[in-house]
Amino acid sequence: MNQKLQITVSPHIRSSVTTGSIMLDVIIALCPALAASVWLFGPRALYITAICVLSCILCELAFELITRRTPTIGDLSAIVTGMLLAFNLPVTIPEWQAVIGSIVAIVVVKQLFGGIGCNFANPAITARIVLLLSFSGTMTNWTKPAGFSGGELVSSATPLVAEPGAAPSLYDLFLGKHGGCLGETCALALLIGGVYLLIRKVITWQTPVAFIGTVFLISFFAGDCSAPAALYQILSGGLMLGAFFMATDYATSPPTAAGKLVFGIGCGLITAAIRLWGTYPEGVSFAILFMNILTPYITKLCARKVFGAVPAKKAGAGSAKERSRQSI
Repeated sequence: MNQKLQITVSPHIRSSVTTGSIMLDVIIALCPALAASVWLFGPRALYITAICVLSCILCELAFELITRRTPTIGDLSAIVTGMLLAFNLPVTIPEWQAVIGSIVAIVVVKQLFGGIGCNFANPAITARIVLLLSFSGTMTNWTKPAGFSGGELVSSATPLVAEPGAAPSLYDLFLGKHGGCLGETCALALLIGGVYLLIRKVITWQTPVAFIGTVFLISFFAGDCSAPAALYQILSGGLMLGAFFMATDYATSPPTAAGKLVFGIGCGLITAAIRLWGTYPEGVSFAILFMNILTPYITKLCARKVFGAVPAKKAGAGSAKERSRQSI
């Protein structure tokens, strides 16, 4: 055997998986929630989603043309950002505010930091918080689902702030028959999308399970220690949407399994603390944004040691000793 050993730079394992294919899977996984939002809130849900998606695409294309970068709209990431942003908005949001949210998500959070993979926080989450702080009136104008075929959208409270007598049942929460943002109400549709991402191995189980499980446990022991009360917290608000689709963002979450667990637990702790003891009824967005900021530290803390690696100081000391021996 006369074979030569070839030494090449990484990556040594190549895959057919691309950014575009991953984003396409995410779009497919979001379609059940989009269909549920249209069924619950009517055609305006599709209209708001289309505005956000189109605005995100145009913002990304315009910014890259102005800065003379290679256009990246073909990787479908702008479409995913637009859909996620729309899912975090009430269906009655004015169109111009949805456009402002798209500009914040794409230009401020994504492109100014270098584009896809370089952003420090999830663009849709950050844009939602900016809109919430800037236009709190319209961003908290929740509506009761009126269905696709008819009826007016009536203002109502979300399950997290509803009066005890007016709170929806667990069955209604599961199917989305309650007020809230257009893409976060139907837990069933979000579960279908999350399972699809897990089957396709686009995401792993650690972050969603740690996130949802932490909120469940804290809600169980901090409340009346009943499973229905804890399930109410799981099925309410944007927990399902955040756990499966935004806390699992590659660029803003740790890459290791241990890091993902820490990240998910941190998101769950902050979410439960804000919901149970804070002034805001919902804490998912703030929790994910805060943990996004801590991601570099979590990554460093949970980094796996390279097999055979020696710390730089020890390696330098060893080489010095060896040189002294050789000189003698």
